[in-house]
Parts: sequence; structure tokens; C-alpha cells
Amino acid sequence: MSLNRFRFPAVLLSLMIAIPAVAADEDTAAVCAEAEERYVDMFGHPSSQEEGVTVVTMYKYKFCPEDLSVPVGTTVRWVNVDKRTSHSVILKDEGVPESDRLFPEEAFEFTFLTAGDPQTYLCGPHWETQEMIGTVTVTP
Repeated sequence: MSLNRFRFPAVLLSLMIAIPAVAADEDTAAVCAEAEERYVDMFGHPSSQEEGVTVVTMYKYKFCPEDLSVPVGTTVRWVNVDKRTSHSVILKDEGVPESDRLFPEEAFEFTFLTAGDPQTYLCGPHWETQEMIGTVTVTP
């Protein structure tokens, strides 16, 4: 009987931990869907139709997608689709200086030439206060 008494709260605790994670994923998905809509409004076509690059949008203090996997030789283009906020890109592991501030509709590109473990990239002005952080994994 005493074991059953402790199982129920543990189940509730695990649900309480999982629910905020699911809500955060849904929030991110909604923000990224909005970001794609903004991209289409700005450029007249989906980001997936860009030839020769993989697009990451920057919107509402998020990178969309936050986690990216690309093969060696891929050029990633970060595009600001916010209305009024500037962003930048810092590729910590690549030793590349921080990009200029990117205002709405501006972009920064980088070509990944070396495969490796996931690399963290940041928005210079927003990584600390807004946790605007992404990762890119470069595969062989």
C-alpha cells in the first residue's frame, strides 16, 4: 500500500514535466509557421524553394529551425523576417566574426566546409536575454 501511495505522485510529476515541454514545442512550431508566412510575404515564395542554400529564418527571438543538419558544402542563409527587430549571427565554433546587424529582409550566409559535432550559433543581441540560440550539425 505504501508503494502505491508514492507511484501516483511520481506519475503526476512526470506529466507536469512533459506538458510544459510539449507546450514549448507547440509555441516554437507556431512561431516558425508564422516566420515562414512572413518569408513568403517578403520574397514571394517558400524558403524551401531557394536554390543552393538552406534558409533559417529569424523571428520573434527564435531561429527556425532551431536545430539544423546539413551536408558538408551547404550554404546556410539566415534571414531576418521580423518587422522591427535586428538580429545577428555568431558562429562560435567556426571562428567567424559576428555578422552585421541584420534588419528586416536582410540576410547573412555561411558555407560549412567541415563535418563535425553539433555547433552552437547565437544571435548576438538576443542569445542571453531571449535565449536565441540554434545548432547546426554538418554531416559528411
